Amino acid sequence: MIRDVLLAGGVAMAYASQLEIPGAPFGISELLLAVWILISIGRVLAGGRLEATPVLSIFAAFWGIMAFALGLGMIVGMLTSVQYMDAPVHDMIAYLLLAFVTCLLAADPQADRHLRRTAWWVIVIANACFVFQLALGFGLLHQSGVNPWFWDRFTGWSDNPNQLALYCALFGPLALYLSMTTSNMIARTFGIASIVLIVYVGRLTKSDTYLLTIVITGLVFLMLRVRRWVAVGGRVTLGRQISLLLLLALVPLAISATPYVLAETSTVENFAKSLTKGEGGEATAETANLRINIWTNALGKGLGSASLGLGPGPHVDRSVVTKEFIDLPFEAHSTLLDLYTQGGILAVLALLWILGLAAISAWRARLDALVALALSIGIFGFPHLVIRHPIVWFSITLCLVAGQPKFIAATAGARSR
Repeated sequence: MIRDVLLAGGVAMAYASQLEIPGAPFGISELLLAVWILISIGRVLAGGRLEATPVLSIFAAFWGIMAFALGLGMIVGMLTSVQYMDAPVHDMIAYLLLAFVTCLLAADPQADRHLRRTAWWVIVIANACFVFQLALGFGLLHQSGVNPWFWDRFTGWSDNPNQLALYCALFGPLALYLSMTTSNMIARTFGIASIVLIVYVGRLTKSDTYLLTIVITGLVFLMLRVRRWVAVGGRVTLGRQISLLLLLALVPLAISATPYVLAETSTVENFAKSLTKGEGGEATAETANLRINIWTNALGKGLGSASLGLGPGPHVDRSVVTKEFIDLPFEAHSTLLDLYTQGGILAVLALLWILGLAAISAWRARLDALVALALSIGIFGFPHLVIRHPIVWFSITLCLVAGQPKFIAATAGARSR
């Protein structure tokens, strides 16, 4: 139980970059994850059993490919343009931490039980933290050193509203999955109420990527549900009728929202505007051009390395951002482009491979909410850098394990209880 709570805290609070440990070079999330890793390793050394599962093989292959791609990229980078080592070391530590977490989770003989229990704790901790942050945001409480607003965009404990929006985008499908796979009415009610709170906080961030993510994944989820009900057949239940009505109601809602989304993203420039807010939440041509220049520079850096990458860390020219010649690099703020500049095309293909496997595993397990979870990672990761966030890898692990017979049986048991 303690291990599950520690892991859940490390996953659920990783966005809280405004909460610092005095005098420490790491945050609360990193501390909790490191303690969880030490306890897990200690359990193995004390006689605990590990299991060579198919999911462990997938993660071993993925992180092996990533290590090779990033190592090769670092060699290319050090021979050409990389001069600063602080950022690469930060990224290498983050990747190492995530590799330990995913592999230890996958090798746990009771991964199904621990993942499900941890997922519930993630939602509980997220809800409690969101309520506290909302109290801060609306002036009911005060916390020294924390500014919960960036102009009119809610950031909570995060430095960046888009960071908080990412966690809301993944907490929602996770809570939906938990509420759908339990027969306990109290737990189901709590899960549904959690979705309402999560969506509310997500909209306060005013992230257009978040809006686009929940609209697309919501439609995909409901279509998957209707498809499965049609395929299975059988008697018409109240739950099916309500869900079908929700689908029919969401379709015109999505159609009515389409002009708004298309107006924001119809061109590369408008898409960049929708991702970079200016003062008061309004995008400007200057910030849109900045985003385009960053992406273009990142693509050029990757191509310039012969698609081998330049190693961990940011590689966009700082002069693109500051309009001054400064050697210190900048991130591309796009998972695919940042990974392309770090590990080249091999690292990008490895990420697409494991994310695709996660979605397929959830599909085979007939867990539509987890399919939506994997889809949310893909949508949000396109215009934002998400690969270093623990919630992303916890979600991928959950989806991969979901395709295992043991996990499917455990989920069925949870439904029947």
